[in-house]
Amino acid sequence: MLSAAFCAVMLAFSHNASALTFGDAHDLGQVLFGIPSGDVDRTNYVNHLIDMAPGTSDSFSGQTFNRSLANPGPGFPNYPDAVFGLNGTGTTINLGTGLYSYLFAKYDGPNAGSEVWYVGDLAGGIVIPGFGLAGQHYGLSGWTLFGPGGGGGHVPDGGTTVMLLGAALGALGMARRFIMS
Repeated sequence: MLSAAFCAVMLAFSHNASALTFGDAHDLGQVLFGIPSGDVDRTNYVNHLIDMAPGTSDSFSGQTFNRSLANPGPGFPNYPDAVFGLNGTGTTINLGTGLYSYLFAKYDGPNAGSEVWYVGDLAGGIVIPGFGLAGQHYGLSGWTLFGPGGGGGHVPDGGTTVMLLGAALGALGMARRFIMS
């Protein structure tokens, strides 16, 4: 029983790094040019993009939005609103254990644009392109992760909940056996 629990824990926490690319199954679309690019602006851009039907283009807040045909995760029109999480730089990003839903990557200030990916079904380390957008050679300026809205906090996914419940019930069973001896 103990070895089965150990194997379950090891499987739950082993994640391979995934690479996101332009036009892949996680690609929600582009924001051209994504300026201004403060936290509130980025949040508004992502929320506008996820509210668009796949394969459409639109203008909002002085930006051009191109929604990809990809419809990952909960799918359109069921995406939860984006809530600002954290900013960073570099092409390697640690998503943790499913705390984030969206990734906004900004490429070379005013010269290129921004890419948005759905990452709600990914965990652990991911890698994003260092240069983009697709067909361009502008460098990554920085990225922002967004969590899902409306939750009032982070709730573990179903697998984590079941694993914790199993561990608790196993501990109670062992404690009962110890007490009864």
